[in-house]
Amino acid sequence: MTNNDVHPSVKGMRTTAIGIAISIVLVFVKFLSGYIGHSYALVADASETTADVLSSALLWVGLRISMKPADKDHPYGHGKAEPLAAIVISLFLLATAIFIAWNAIVYIRTPHQLPSRFTLGILAIVILIKESMFRYVLKVGKEINSQAVKSDAYHHRSDAITSIAAFVGILVAIILGAGYESADDWAALIASAIIIYNALHLLKPALDEVMDAAPSEEMVRQVRQAAETIPGVDFVEKCYVRKMGFDYYVDLHIQVNPHITVDEGHAISHHVKDSLLSTVPRIKDALIHVEPYAHLPH
Repeated sequence: MTNNDVHPSVKGMRTTAIGIAISIVLVFVKFLSGYIGHSYALVADASETTADVLSSALLWVGLRISMKPADKDHPYGHGKAEPLAAIVISLFLLATAIFIAWNAIVYIRTPHQLPSRFTLGILAIVILIKESMFRYVLKVGKEINSQAVKSDAYHHRSDAITSIAAFVGILVAIILGAGYESADDWAALIASAIIIYNALHLLKPALDEVMDAAPSEEMVRQVRQAAETIPGVDFVEKCYVRKMGFDYYVDLHIQVNPHITVDEGHAISHHVKDSLLSTVPRIKDALIHVEPYAHLPH
């Protein structure tokens, strides 16, 4: 089996597993460095990465469930597990941001030591790793058209953002010295606001998918064009497309000559379905409804 033959869920699971492994290592590095180096921003950053690990594990489970075939209770399959995972991941982001913001406020009001210089080097490495992971995971998410995987990518970007904020806060505190210890904590507070924005931005498309929102106009246009090219189709009246995990399902109303036989109309509908499944990517099934063409001259 070539790489192109690998199921999108499998690609997503592989990417997620890589992200989990890297994030687990970074959690220990950040917590230990933040504790030794007296940097709450770095500890908060480690908390954000911990949420990354938990949400990525949830994503892995969601992708695993989405691969299950259709059954009696789920005739359309289990694809909705994928956007549901994206919703929970977005909520994880929100909860993490609130946790970071709350603790940052507490630390701002509590006198503490200046952060150590070595924490800057740790953060610089973390930023490079997390930004690289963001670009890699987002690329895979776009390739397999998975909102959950793209949401997971933004977890890595959010982690990079908190690391950048921590870097700036620690740098300010070290340069300005005594009296500016809280710059580290203000950086964590600012980072939490950015994370909240990203979480809300990711939540909407996942909710849309669960609610069977229409896909892009380009997708609908491709479906219509594929149907209209079939001989015997006089008009495409209605075209509904919805996403189920990594696949799409189509409900189509076509109009044909009212004077042909039922067998002929049935054959045309089969040609339309075959055309959709063979020419439009990721269509799993299509339901074709045949109606008489109302504007045919008598």
